[in-house]
Amino acid sequence: MSSSTITVTVKLFAAYQEVCGVPELIMQFPCDTPVKAVRDHLIAENPKLIPWCHFTRFGINLIFVEPETLLQDGDEVVLIPPVSGG
Repeated sequence: MSSSTITVTVKLFAAYQEVCGVPELIMQFPCDTPVKAVRDHLIAENPKLIPWCHFTRFGINLIFVEPETLLQDGDEVVLIPPVSGG
């Protein structure tokens, strides 16, 4: 692996898991990639996720973060779509 890339584990829940069909993905990105790029990449591959684009929250290593937070090699990323209940 080049030192100019990072590898992250992406945990998928709710709509993301349903559409992607798996509970987790291992993904590679260039260094200095913001966490929102994970969401954007998944939406580009799975347009059914577009409705959740502006409502998704982000977590890195069990901490809620802003969309512009930069990823680090080995991070565990969580995409948290809105959850409805009743």
